Amino acid sequence: MLDPQQCRSARLARDARFDGRFFIAVETTGIFCRPICPATLPQERHVRYFESAVAATRAGFRPCLRCRPDSAPDSPAWQGPQTTLARAIRLIDAGALQQGNITALCDRLGIGERYLRQLFQRRFGVSPKAYAIYRQCLFAKKLLHETTLPVIDVAHASGFSSLRRFNDAFKRQMALAPSDIRRRKRNNAALTVKLAYRPPYQWERLRHFYALHVIDGLEWVDEHSLGRTLRQGETTGYFEARHDPERHQFVVTLVLSELGDLSAIVGQIRRMLDLDADTATIEAHLQRHLPDLPLTEGLRLPGSWSVFEAGIRAVLGQQISIAAANRLIQSLVDHLGEADTGGRRRFPTANAIAVSDLAFLKLPASRRETVRRLANAHDRGTSATTHGSGSRSRASAHGRPTSSPCVGTATPTSGWTAMSACAVRWRVSRNHSTPPVPRPGAATSPCNYGTR
Repeated sequence: MLDPQQCRSARLARDARFDGRFFIAVETTGIFCRPICPATLPQERHVRYFESAVAATRAGFRPCLRCRPDSAPDSPAWQGPQTTLARAIRLIDAGALQQGNITALCDRLGIGERYLRQLFQRRFGVSPKAYAIYRQCLFAKKLLHETTLPVIDVAHASGFSSLRRFNDAFKRQMALAPSDIRRRKRNNAALTVKLAYRPPYQWERLRHFYALHVIDGLEWVDEHSLGRTLRQGETTGYFEARHDPERHQFVVTLVLSELGDLSAIVGQIRRMLDLDADTATIEAHLQRHLPDLPLTEGLRLPGSWSVFEAGIRAVLGQQISIAAANRLIQSLVDHLGEADTGGRRRFPTANAIAVSDLAFLKLPASRRETVRRLANAHDRGTSATTHGSGSRSRASAHGRPTSSPCVGTATPTSGWTAMSACAVRWRVSRNHSTPPVPRPGAATSPCNYGTR
């Protein structure tokens, strides 16, 4: 948590770099805001600072309808000793307590229920279940603000099993009824959400990376946006994210077959675009341990839609150029990817790859067998995950050549391959948790990640 003087300075300057790092509650109005809120600045004696929106809500404050704390970038992912808590938060945000219970969550984390409750009580002052409900309500509030979905669809998309339960929880958490947010009827029927980030953000570098690896029909990239088809659970569709640098956000348009996985899909898009990275902390870490490393301010780590897809790309991209790897992946998508009504194609499922002989891939038989074995393993659930994986190490993203014991000696074009293969191995071993924290002094290889 920042000290009060830092919070005061950031609040008075409306500094976007601190957006999401703390929240401002005004005792005279009972409302809490983001540091960038355009409302008239309150006097300091009426202000309280909180390090999370959950804590502000717990203290009895309701979210501001102008700056909308539900739109703030999430807390930094680099949690240091709070790695277990960070993993729990990410799993809950992905729907772990909507699809399961506390016991199942603790089994995935490898800790006891009592310890998990202690972690949440110390950090937020609430139980894991209360945190999960708050996050569901926060996502519902975002949908009520930014879409024209009927309220019953909003309830379903945010993980509530009934409209009555949704209304009760929303009123209790937000001190508002859903109808209070829908004060005026809108004519725009598009499902659009806005995903904020904390500047700076090197969009050009990120866009260039995706443009180098774009697969026709699966993905598309232009000067200001990128998009792709998707599959999340039983949900299929596509999204397009358009960069809005003036407001430090992406405007994301989604077309989905159903809404039950909407929250997880939005979280996945945030991870693909690396919107929650605390670049100041990351750059300070790299500068401390790699003082000769040239840094690009605001550089983000491109993500893959799924670890399975990253793994397949890694195997197909070994020891060849980016262009050659793209041709192989294009062939795989063209032959085995499912087409939608618009002529777009989704990345092939694990089952589709596992049952194919892959004869259309111009590869050695051993490499084709590796692809099929990876698909079989994923199809059996031994390496399945829905979280995006980083495609390069932070060091290689800033221009340092990388090598990896997972893949062999890296070439100038194989950093993505090395990191993807390591991401698959790491995620399998850690059972779908959050990105690892590099061990100090070990950032020269994308595989040098702690596994505590």
